[in-house]
Amino acid sequence: MNQKYDRRYFIKTGVATAAGIGVLSQTATLTNAEKLFANVTRGTMPKRKLGKTGFNVGLFSLGGQSTIETPDKLEESLEIINRALDLGVNYIDTAAAYGRGISEKYIGEVMKERRDEVFLATKSHDRSYDGTMKMFEESLKNLQTDHVDLYQVHNVRTQDDLDKMFADDGVMKAFEKLRDEGAVRFLGLSGHRDPKILKKAIEQYDYDCLLMALNAADIHHAPFQYELLETAVKKNLGIIAMKIPARGRIFREDGITNMEQALGYVYSFPISTAIVGITTIDQLEENIQITRNFEKYDAHKMEQIASLTGHYYEDASWYKMQW
Repeated sequence: MNQKYDRRYFIKTGVATAAGIGVLSQTATLTNAEKLFANVTRGTMPKRKLGKTGFNVGLFSLGGQSTIETPDKLEESLEIINRALDLGVNYIDTAAAYGRGISEKYIGEVMKERRDEVFLATKSHDRSYDGTMKMFEESLKNLQTDHVDLYQVHNVRTQDDLDKMFADDGVMKAFEKLRDEGAVRFLGLSGHRDPKILKKAIEQYDYDCLLMALNAADIHHAPFQYELLETAVKKNLGIIAMKIPARGRIFREDGITNMEQALGYVYSFPISTAIVGITTIDQLEENIQITRNFEKYDAHKMEQIASLTGHYYEDASWYKMQW
């Protein structure tokens, strides 16, 4: 069902409006969200706290998909990754599943020379202890490093996922062992299908970070920006946004027409950073320039931007739970 955009959600009276956050309920604890905006620096790459990790992360981060997961695109990928670091990107996200290891391998070619410049995140899509331990060793080899900063359970979708994750022989046992051994610094999870499942997961376990879908079509069906985002902020998680351009499906002549609108909408929430997969150097440089010039949207502009996607939100958020 198409959910009517609730402008009141962005203009709650009291501390939410006073803080200029405009995305949390009046009863939410806003301290962490306020800090995100207070930590923004201008002129170069804006930075925010990555939740309880304490890391100052660039507002724009590099996703390991698109060109970087594509076979026979090594040179183009190295150019994108190196240019991103040169322009102030300090967080790179990838996964064992991206290109069946290609993304990690391409990133690893840069990490062998520039590892200390990057907060490096990857993921396991295996739900078992043994499978995850094996997958992690392969990821370290591909990434040419001896540790990752953030290890995430990939694409958490259903209650069955949660049951397997938290089983005695589940992935979380592997995650905890890797963290205890120092091979992983922080633990997280990712998902873009069902915000209720992700909310249940972060209430069940004390994660450090959450990678969640968020774009200008989110409000219209199964929104991630309500209870899930509010809970993540309360728990001081590092909040990483994805699906901002929705693989290009967010853009239409009669809707969202440019990346400035797409990024500006997402940046105006109390997230820590947003990851975007890059196709070309020109695209990378445009996105970073938009980020450097970003000024938080007010409630009226947020409503206006979201309303543009009302007639095609299903296509722009195809990855969500079944309609």
